[in-house]
Amino acid sequence: MNTRVSILAAALAAVLALSPAIAQTAPEGDTPTTTSDNHAAQQLAGQFESFAGSDANAQALVDGLRDGSEITLEETTTQADGTTTQTTFQPATGALGYGNVKIALSLAEASLAGAGITEPTADEIAAALNGGTLTLEDGTSIDFDGVLTERADGEGWGAIAQAMGVKLGDVMRSPNAAAHAGDHAAAKVEKVAFAGGHAADHPAAPEHVARVDRPERPEHPTRPERPERPERPDRAGRPGG
Repeated sequence: MNTRVSILAAALAAVLALSPAIAQTAPEGDTPTTTSDNHAAQQLAGQFESFAGSDANAQALVDGLRDGSEITLEETTTQADGTTTQTTFQPATGALGYGNVKIALSLAEASLAGAGITEPTADEIAAALNGGTLTLEDGTSIDFDGVLTERADGEGWGAIAQAMGVKLGDVMRSPNAAAHAGDHAAAKVEKVAFAGGHAADHPAAPEHVARVDRPERPEHPTRPERPERPERPDRAGRPGG
């Protein structure tokens, strides 16, 4: 009896010893999805690293928009002390899929590029996403509706892009190029409008006056017909004829 108990106890101890290892190697149901999400988030963040100013800021933007959670962007000043400031904001929309995250960031980048801002600060990125007023170095102010705010109000991405004067497909390929293309198109329209107004200032050239038809030459009077000559009388016959 004691021998049997000892064998069972030893087997149980061996099973318990192996349990942690089995638990660690057993695949969890959400592990593949989590790994895939992390890869997609990192890949998407890499596309907006230059726009966000750093890899950490780009990752914060992607994660915050994906989860609908608060976003904190850090910015280091160029002064000697290198002070780091933080800008925190709550996205106007809820959680977005990665496709919508890319569209939102692309439109925000295009809207800033259209205003001549190609290396935005954290505050400028927040304004482009959620809306706000920015004061430029020359003292002029620019109002941004915020692509996320417009989306939360029910606007479609295509309509938001159209209001910016760009095409959504172009923005997805190259936000900066699309913004500049929109500026050139607007300038062309303005130039055409100016040309039309300028032309209106000048009187239109007078139409050519039709030549006056020359009067028809009078017909020559018909010459009177010559009178017929009277017939000569028959010569009288000779006498004795």
